[in-house]
Amino acid sequence: MRREDAPRAGWYPDPQGRDNLRYWDGLDWTEARRAPPSRAELLSYESQMAAVQPFQYIAPTPGGVTPGHLPPDSQQVVDEVRRATRSEIDRAAQVFSDKARAMRRDIEPLISQYTNRLVKWIRFAAIVAVVLLVAYFVFQVVAQASLFEWIGDRIDNLTDDQNGAALLESW
Repeated sequence: MRREDAPRAGWYPDPQGRDNLRYWDGLDWTEARRAPPSRAELLSYESQMAAVQPFQYIAPTPGGVTPGHLPPDSQQVVDEVRRATRSEIDRAAQVFSDKARAMRRDIEPLISQYTNRLVKWIRFAAIVAVVLLVAYFVFQVVAQASLFEWIGDRIDNLTDDQNGAALLESW
């Protein structure tokens, strides 16, 4: 039996013994059982149902509202409800957009979560190596320039000196 075809939940005659009622929960029989209602219970139920007012249809008055047209006051109310609804929809859309933007900022890209630590360390070591290599070349250029200037100054001092000139001539 399909779920849609099953009877509503309630007390029904017990399929195993017709003397009692058994509770059907809408999907299957439960273990709850009870005796059938007495005549007094049935009369009480019928009197309660008679006390309930049935729904009565009230026909529209001849001078009332015609279909498709609303009284002027009703049209104003409808317009106010539309404006209020539109403003509430706009507010809700703005709140939703703000929350979506905030969530998008907070989301960490998956690649950063799953990148291997080894790759991070290799990348860091490569950056450090490049920085050290650049520093070494800068130091070599500065050191060699100052070394050659120092040697040049020494050679100039040797030739400018009287004793240095004599040494060079005697050779």
